[in-house]
Amino acid sequence: MHRPFQHSQTPAPSARPVIVCFSHLRWDLVFQRPQHIMSRLSQSFDVIYWEEPRFDPQSDQPRLERLAMDKGLVRAIPVLPAGLDAAATEQALRTLLQAEVAGHAGPLVYWYYTPMMLAFSAPVRADLIVYDCMDELANFAFAPGDIAERETELIARADLVLCGGRSLYEARRGRHANIQCFPSGVDIAHFARDAGQTAEPEDQTALPRPRLGFYGVIDERMDLELLGEMARLRPDWAFVMIGPVVKISPDDLPRPANIHWLGGRDYGQLPDYAVHWDIALMPFARNASTRFISPTKTPEYMASGLPVVSTPIKDVVDTYGALASIRIAEDAAGFVAACEDLLAASDRDRRAWRAEASECLADKSWNGMTARIAQQLHDGLAARQLSRITTPRLAPRRRHYDVLVVGAGFAGSVMAERIAAGSGKSVLVIDKRDHIGGNAFDHRDDAGILVHKYGPHIFHTNSRDIVDYLSRFTGWRPYEHRVLAAVDDKLVPMPINRTTLNRLYGLNLADDAAAEAYLKSVAVDVGEIRNSRDTVVAQVGEDLYARFFQGYTRKQWGVDPTELDKSVAARVPARTNTDDRYFTDSYQCMPDQGYTAMFQAMLDHPQIDIVTGISHADLPDDITWDHMVWTGPIDEYFGHDLGKLPYRSLRFQHETLETEQAQPAAVVNYPDIKTPYTRITEYKHLTGQEAPVTSITREYPADEGDPYYPVPNPAAQEMYRRYATLARDCHDVTFVGRLATYRYYNMDQIVGQALATWRRLDARWRLDALAGLGVVAAE
Repeated sequence: MHRPFQHSQTPAPSARPVIVCFSHLRWDLVFQRPQHIMSRLSQSFDVIYWEEPRFDPQSDQPRLERLAMDKGLVRAIPVLPAGLDAAATEQALRTLLQAEVAGHAGPLVYWYYTPMMLAFSAPVRADLIVYDCMDELANFAFAPGDIAERETELIARADLVLCGGRSLYEARRGRHANIQCFPSGVDIAHFARDAGQTAEPEDQTALPRPRLGFYGVIDERMDLELLGEMARLRPDWAFVMIGPVVKISPDDLPRPANIHWLGGRDYGQLPDYAVHWDIALMPFARNASTRFISPTKTPEYMASGLPVVSTPIKDVVDTYGALASIRIAEDAAGFVAACEDLLAASDRDRRAWRAEASECLADKSWNGMTARIAQQLHDGLAARQLSRITTPRLAPRRRHYDVLVVGAGFAGSVMAERIAAGSGKSVLVIDKRDHIGGNAFDHRDDAGILVHKYGPHIFHTNSRDIVDYLSRFTGWRPYEHRVLAAVDDKLVPMPINRTTLNRLYGLNLADDAAAEAYLKSVAVDVGEIRNSRDTVVAQVGEDLYARFFQGYTRKQWGVDPTELDKSVAARVPARTNTDDRYFTDSYQCMPDQGYTAMFQAMLDHPQIDIVTGISHADLPDDITWDHMVWTGPIDEYFGHDLGKLPYRSLRFQHETLETEQAQPAAVVNYPDIKTPYTRITEYKHLTGQEAPVTSITREYPADEGDPYYPVPNPAAQEMYRRYATLARDCHDVTFVGRLATYRYYNMDQIVGQALATWRRLDARWRLDALAGLGVVAAE
């Protein structure tokens, strides 16, 4: 698998994107999360796996030993003279890193598994920084005293923070705007072996059955006392322990005759051992070092067809604890009882375990997870490159503009186009994101599928005028949007209609009148409708409310529907007919070349300059303007002087699947509160594209991140009204769009608002121009 060791001074130049992966784990020690991810990313990136330095008393000069692994992957081992102090060590490592990255022409990504390598690497600038937090390193034995402080600095510098488990994510979720939970995956094909067709390793063949096994690093996270007591309670069982002993003394290992310490084994050999075990063990200690762990071996054991007994590690309990093949035990007696129960299971039970494991692991492959990460890296690098291409347009152009438009989404782009083309004024459009189009931005992913970066945007309107205006910049593809809801293992139309009722309850409602009568029979008289819950139960009753609205709304808004304004639920009415279209507007269509192409055409005007990747506050001091159009959050404009308006945010998980079609409709909603995402979108339904693969997006509501939805409650509305009062006194600033007016608008409503706002502004400018000429307008 590995090519022979080789030493080279400088790598051959390459134009591929480069990842320098800074890791505290030796590549050859245990095959863990870093090795799984980096070996797969090396298919589209040049990966340099940078390990901790080794000190050589015989060496008088720092050097970098480079071991070529698979294609695109190099293991880099800094070798330094012994006796260097901290400052000299840092400088030596920085010099080696500078020389290494100088040989690569492609964009540069720094990927950190440890914050302790930030000090020497930070001055060597990268295009993108990723922190992949796989453990709470500060809680490990012999951890550096300043590791928590270093991590805080790394999180502040990172563009993307990944967490290898739910507990790690929950502990950090408020510390970064782009933090994502990416639990470790599993190579199912690697571990799914047939015992009858897999040769057993010689050092295990003679061991008696039953065999209870563990593989992994054996360190302070292992409850050795528990293991020893299990072996004492069941001397007839064979306990197989595979892995290197690290940070603890071999003398501390329990040594009864039925515990077999086999030492470390190559990752490729592990399935050959595991497939001949009866049960897999995870006897982790419950201490600071295990508080946040999310063991990779859990899904690996399941893929091997093994039942598992574990101590109550939080991520194991939360993710796998409900499965029949996973047992949780507190002590040795509990472990023995759980193992005895599993060993007595019938063949039917074991088949059920395997089916259960297969279903559970379906979305946990390393390949799928790494593909999602790779897409985010490519998107991030492309955005940086686009920013560099776009920003220099500022230099040769004017330094003064008639109008500055802050925000290049629907509101800002329509205003800019009308002000330039309709009012004849010079316009500078800026956006702090690295692209135009706002939340409607779309692009082709690596599979060539046109996807929406910020979730599905479906155009629909009853206004012919708005369609006519946008048709100046795009052609259209007819499209009627349909949504299904996953309820009780069924996919049923959403909004609720007669088909939904018949399919869900086994009814035979033949016409609208029958459906209306049924809904009236289950509706609840709530008296005065005060909130979203009242709105729904007054229409469809408690059961439909619980199945379709309660969980979905709690996920979407982060609060119970009883705490939300009644207008929220009014957006999705129940129907008595069989119309399964999500919208009933007269015009339903999609831009035939995508939204981004439409925005590009809209902003393609000689009077319009565009600068992306820059905020209003970061504009150079010598750029001036007469009037500003502000489409950002209104409270941000006023420096949050009256407080921060509340918003709900979203996190998007994009994935390409090796199948032609993933679901029967463009969007499937998941109202069950136990499902962390609210919906899955499959874009080929929207675009009409044909391809052997398909791309989807899972949508996760979040408290932190870019603002998407104003929170509809009385306190927020009162705060907005106070900001709106301040805005009315800003004669030279126009506030327009969702964020600036703190309202949830559909796209056509934003276009309509922008066009109406421009007309008023243009009329004012014309009157001002007449007044400047001494002309008084007739009343």
